[in-house]
Amino acid sequence: MSERHIDYYLSLMSPWTYLGARRLEEMAARHGVAIRVKPVDFGRIFPASGGLPLAKRAPQRQAYRFVELARWRDHLGLPLVLRPKHFPLAESLIARCVVAARQSNGQAAALGFAHACLRGLWAEDRNTADPEILREIAGACGLDGARLLEAAESAETKAAYDADTAEALERGVFGAPSYVLDGEIFWGQDRLDFLERALARTGRE
Repeated sequence: MSERHIDYYLSLMSPWTYLGARRLEEMAARHGVAIRVKPVDFGRIFPASGGLPLAKRAPQRQAYRFVELARWRDHLGLPLVLRPKHFPLAESLIARCVVAARQSNGQAAALGFAHACLRGLWAEDRNTADPEILREIAGACGLDGARLLEAAESAETKAAYDADTAEALERGVFGAPSYVLDGEIFWGQDRLDFLERALARTGRE
């Protein structure tokens, strides 16, 4: 594994992050590049970057979002519930559990857990903000869910979550998912092709 890496700024309730998850993992494996998982608080990032939460967007934009989600679902052949029962949800606990998994079990474990949480919401229609469901998802990933939930409340984990959010703001991240390679931002799962071109180009240099 090379020292190069992708900084992966994600939301744990973003359908676009879910749609790109598997392809990102496969791409990183093909190019031998590590992924650094960084869940961030887009409730802080949107006001600072001119973004709006979904409920405050114009009706036309909200309607077109469903069109695009259905298109990408069918194009990728992934299961996707267009209107999950538990969306939107408070993602802070989920994000802090991912940070706790990163701190205790490493990046690969945190990535697997984060993507399992996204599948839980968008493919399985589960309330991933529920601590019991988080515990179950963690267990299915080979993690100790009770320990993650406990660690998620620690000052260390909360500080790391805040630091990742501050770092995202400093680097110009404004939406999820955002992938940063060698300082260059690729925003959105529909930019993964451009990310792969950058990986292939720099891999030959």
